[in-house]
Amino acid sequence: MEPRLSHQVTDRVATVVIGHPAKRNAMTAAMWRSLPPLLDELAANPEVRALVLTGEGSTFCAGADISTLRGSPEEAQRLAVAAEEALAAFPKPALAAIRGHCVGGGSQLAAACDLRLAEEGALFGVTPAKLGIVYPASSTRRLVSLVGPATAKYLLFSGELIDTERALRTGLVDEVLPEGGLGKRVAELTGILVSRSQLTQAAAKEFANGRTDRDGHWARQARAGGDTAEGVAAFLERRQPRFTWGVPTSG
Repeated sequence: MEPRLSHQVTDRVATVVIGHPAKRNAMTAAMWRSLPPLLDELAANPEVRALVLTGEGSTFCAGADISTLRGSPEEAQRLAVAAEEALAAFPKPALAAIRGHCVGGGSQLAAACDLRLAEEGALFGVTPAKLGIVYPASSTRRLVSLVGPATAKYLLFSGELIDTERALRTGLVDEVLPEGGLGKRVAELTGILVSRSQLTQAAAKEFANGRTDRDGHWARQARAGGDTAEGVAAFLERRQPRFTWGVPTSG
């Protein structure tokens, strides 16, 4: 099958699947290029309130397709960073659902998601030292923000793989599920996420990612959006809230 990214939207959740099973879902240049416009399309879709990134079959993503590095490693890295940054900037909650190998560029993509859930047996690695590649500064900072400098240095210096127990302990993943339990937990968690206020989520994502110049913007959105009044009324009336604020489709 031709390497590709596929997607579907079900119950307000967009699921993007990395599909290149012949090479453990390694990302080709075309796949890196296709991710930012796909994310733009999903961000603009008002029916989408959360995103799940996963791999086809029993593995998440084994990194970049090494054959793409023979021509221009710099261009290959530029494409990977652009895709990673587009994923990090996705304005709605993004969750990585990880089975099997999550290595190299796969780890870049997983780290760019807001949350990472993994099935027992998954393996994680950041492997540029095996290829003599300088890992991008932005990707390094994102890794450090997740696991701290000591674990980031271990991963980057050694290129060794770590298991789910260590990934959970160091903060690389948020939850580890028993074999066969990942799909159920992802459905449960995304069901919770899509029921919550997009206003709260969008503002929290910006603040958590370090943006410091939008306090006034979000205060105005809260006053005008109606979610706060609805949330308080629903709490007092002991019913589920019906939040209506949505992520703007432009600007």
